[in-house]
Amino acid sequence: MERKAHYALIGLFTFAVVAGAFGFIFWLHHSSGKKQAVMYRVIFDSSVSGLQVGGNVLFNGIRVGEVTNLRLDPDKPSQVIALLAVNKATPIRSDTRVGLEFAGLTGVASVSLKGVSPTTPLIEREEGEPPTLKADPSASQDMMQAAREVLNKAEEVIAANQEALHQAINDIATFSASLARNSDKVDSIMSNANETMSNAKEATASARTLIDNLDKRTDDITMTATATRQIEIAGKAITDLAHNPQRILFGGSSTPSATPAPTPARTTPASTPARRQPQQ
Repeated sequence: MERKAHYALIGLFTFAVVAGAFGFIFWLHHSSGKKQAVMYRVIFDSSVSGLQVGGNVLFNGIRVGEVTNLRLDPDKPSQVIALLAVNKATPIRSDTRVGLEFAGLTGVASVSLKGVSPTTPLIEREEGEPPTLKADPSASQDMMQAAREVLNKAEEVIAANQEALHQAINDIATFSASLARNSDKVDSIMSNANETMSNAKEATASARTLIDNLDKRTDDITMTATATRQIEIAGKAITDLAHNPQRILFGGSSTPSATPAPTPARTTPASTPARRQPQQ
């Protein structure tokens, strides 16, 4: 019995020590956070569905505080006043945008703060009263409310175009029935289309082969023309050689040399008459 009593006392003592340690850590963290936090008042003009006390306060997506109180404005029942405990190092300025952010599809909301200009002065604090921030008019619109509005607009559009939609549905039904009645023809058309595609592929391959053959023929014709020109040149050379065989010995141009002009014949001078002898 004494041993069981000792075990019970040891267990209770251990539990008390652990609980005291957790309590001290919580108190230390809570008190230090309160000392480093400053209070702000945020006014929402409509519902803040999903926002709860203890909810996160985010500045550009970073957690900087929490919601400490939510209450209605007795003078303006459409407004909701939220008190925020925000880290005093957070640069909240007069143009800081305030809204709500929702975590996925859970509907849990957080207060969202977004900075705009770094040159705008910080909000001035008055003794005893926290600074007041005004939320955007659409900031408190949750996802479900937005979805309901979209559905309402869709319903209005459908109601306004009910006859046109009914006619379109009838046309689709008629077209489907026509396809069902002519299913055999549709299959035939599809098979013909497949055959046409295969024929087109064969024609393309034949065209490529023809182009290749034309290229080869063109090369052959070019070579034949070159050989013909060479034969013509050789024929002219043989013809010139036949007309002027002296080219082999003396060279010269291939044109026949001009025949030398005949030398004029020498004229014999006329004989002079004999002198007469004087008479004696």
